[in-house]
Amino acid sequence: MTNNSAQLATLNHEEPAALSFFTTGDGVRIAYRIDGTDDRPALILANSIATTLHMWDLQIPKLAEHFRVVRYDYRGHGGSDVPAGAYSDGRLGRDVLELMDWLGIERAHFLGLSLGGWVGQWLAIHAPERIDRLILSNTSSYLGPAETFDWSIAATLAAPDMKEAAETFLGNWFPKAMIAANGPVIEQFRDMLLNTSRPGLAGLFAAVRDADMRRTIALIQSPTLVIAGQFDTVTSHAMGKAIASTIPGARLKTFAAVHFSNIEFAQAFNEEVLAFLDAQPA
Repeated sequence: MTNNSAQLATLNHEEPAALSFFTTGDGVRIAYRIDGTDDRPALILANSIATTLHMWDLQIPKLAEHFRVVRYDYRGHGGSDVPAGAYSDGRLGRDVLELMDWLGIERAHFLGLSLGGWVGQWLAIHAPERIDRLILSNTSSYLGPAETFDWSIAATLAAPDMKEAAETFLGNWFPKAMIAANGPVIEQFRDMLLNTSRPGLAGLFAAVRDADMRRTIALIQSPTLVIAGQFDTVTSHAMGKAIASTIPGARLKTFAAVHFSNIEFAQAFNEEVLAFLDAQPA
């Protein structure tokens, strides 16, 4: 068992803290969880599509030593409600702003991976006064063509369950050897996938389909760290490099990872995040 797998197995055997909830302006109940004390700076985590806030379990012990860590489930996922229809990047961004308002957080650091990176970009563009330092991991500003997502939405809604989709996602997220070993990490993420709402997944697919921030991210003024995976086939290294070259002053860090750099290189990922968030202003 790898160190990451052993740590995750230990975390999974701990008694899980109960989720908290708030209701958005459009009547959707969103699940969230806070780790760390209220006197620390706020750090918001936003995860990948088809996962829950537990995607960050390997980050929490270390990050919570330094920050008030807020993580949440997207509308349509995990413990949150599943409203009907397509979702949008703007609505996902406003969910975060409303959560911040609910918790009395005026300004926060933001770390988003994959879909979470889209949300982070939207926030830094449209609500720059609310975002301090920004980390965009294994993400893109655009992922087309739209027809690909139309097909994925139709297939997701037509499928009897998430079994086939789960294996496809796992194949896109992790190295083949890791999937073949079928350790605790893969078991945890397969369970997340199998329990993902198909209408909720379709709603989030639509948000990615319709988002294009390739030009507008040039407006981002938050200090930004971009993390990319050398072997990422979902949001390629080139996509991460393009973000880093467009956002003024952004820095690019590359891990020899597939899509979930925070899982494959958990310790190094945590160290990179903490070093960036604790850095003194230039």
